[in-house]
Amino acid sequence: MHLLKLFSFDKSESRALEIKDVLMRYFQGRLDAESDRLWDEGVLDEAQLEALRHKDLHAKA
Repeated sequence: MHLLKLFSFDKSESRALEIKDVLMRYFQGRLDAESDRLWDEGVLDEAQLEALRHKDLHAKA
């Protein structure tokens, strides 16, 4: 809700791109941290990463 209110006051394209960049860096950091945790715990390994490279993750199950 806070972000929606923010956009109602400042509708500039540059501000939207700045917020997009901040959010992308935040979620990339969270993804990196979770990936590191899974790797350290042995849940994720090189073979699984290679299998993911060839899997269509957008296909409906």
